[in-house]
Amino acid sequence: MTFPYLNRMKCYRYPWTRLYSTVQSTVDSSEVKTFQALAHRWWDEQGLYAPLHSMNDLRVPFIRDNLLKNVANHQPGKPLSGMKILDVGCGGGLLTEPLGRLGASVIGIDPVEENIKTAQRHKSFDPVLDSRIEYRVCSLEEIMEEATETFDAVVASEVVEHVIHIETFIQCCYQVLKPGGSLFITTINKTQLSYALGIVFAEQIAGFVQKGTHTWEKFVSPEKLESILESNGLSVQTVVGMLYNPFSGYWHWIENTSLNYAAHAVKPSVQEPPVPTEGVSKGETEEHQAKAPTNPGAHEELKK
Repeated sequence: MTFPYLNRMKCYRYPWTRLYSTVQSTVDSSEVKTFQALAHRWWDEQGLYAPLHSMNDLRVPFIRDNLLKNVANHQPGKPLSGMKILDVGCGGGLLTEPLGRLGASVIGIDPVEENIKTAQRHKSFDPVLDSRIEYRVCSLEEIMEEATETFDAVVASEVVEHVIHIETFIQCCYQVLKPGGSLFITTINKTQLSYALGIVFAEQIAGFVQKGTHTWEKFVSPEKLESILESNGLSVQTVVGMLYNPFSGYWHWIENTSLNYAAHAVKPSVQEPPVPTEGVSKGETEEHQAKAPTNPGAHEELKK
């Protein structure tokens, strides 16, 4: 798959962001098979996806409140009205639907056709959602071809631990975001504790999660994720820990990120022209970089 639009892009890429002449697929075919078998269980609030239903108590306000930080006025009952959101790896629509109820126009995408069928069937029960939500069977890199700088927000909740080529995935998120748009990620840290609790206990012993749902090698630490986000032109605003109590069924915000965590990053509103490197001496490059404005992003700390 080629990038025919790169020659007519409206913005400059940051000099440290690599552009590929071809897109690597971010979809893992083995993961698709796993989720195909579970597609009919998305809306069982007491079943295997119960933790994701409960996670909405944290992730929906997290997305809403960060999107409204720079909005002076919003419509009561529909605070996200007028915003376009892309929900990547939407599954059965567990997060897509509440975002639609907040007034946003949401496109939910998933490479598993059975997931999309489940999501479409469920949203059809609510005429309001039917007009605000669109579902598509496709990958992020496929929708990127037609959706450059389209979305106010991209949501990838419990997704990056299932993709391959995570850097390509983040680059695609960058491309479809409008300048000033937000990327929201929730995922699992790569620690010994996450292996012990998230895989050995949750999957193999207690059965809270379907066996084979997660691969520890694909987990990503907050430090690595921040590095990938920043190196691809996104300014990290917030990284905060999340903790799930499988016995109460509730999630809580915590300072520790050793298990689950949420991240919010923003695409700069104004893109800077690339810094020339060819034919420029090292000293001249360092001098240019020293004069360039920096925006490392303010790391906020959310409290329960």
